[in-house]
Amino acid sequence: METSTLKPDKTMAAVIHLSTFSKYFIPLGNFILPLILWTAKQNDPFVDNHGKQALNFQISIFLYFILLVCLSIAGIIFFGVRMESINHMIFHNQFHEFFQMIHALPILIFIGVMGTILLALFILEIVAVITATVKASEGKYYEYPLTINFIKPTPVENHQSKNEQFNNTQNPRQ
Repeated sequence: METSTLKPDKTMAAVIHLSTFSKYFIPLGNFILPLILWTAKQNDPFVDNHGKQALNFQISIFLYFILLVCLSIAGIIFFGVRMESINHMIFHNQFHEFFQMIHALPILIFIGVMGTILLALFILEIVAVITATVKASEGKYYEYPLTINFIKPTPVENHQSKNEQFNNTQNPRQ
């Protein structure tokens, strides 16, 4: 489904998506730069939609990251306290037994699972931003996966320009 946006509008929408990678060079750049670019061309519906989508996705990814880090810290503390109680039982009454790897297995599995989820979130962000950039440069709308809509995007109803709508002949009713 082709839209009727001009080349600069497509370019600006693509730049908004690419500007989210600025977080690797500027702290909070994934929020600041897209917000500045989006507000500069907010009157164009195509750029407005892509700007809102990019910001919503970056806020969602940030919240998912914070949630996963908090769960990871809580899990490590939980398993650490549990391991401390196991160590206390092992070293009780001068009976020294070497620490067995089986006691550390739950925490290692937990760290591995949380690390894998964080890696998957990172890969999802990279792939989704690149896909959104390509769609924007083609003049198509794109909805990011796993996005919480904090800034409500404008609904995309009609992708035809005024001239296309005018020239589109409809069948007369019988």
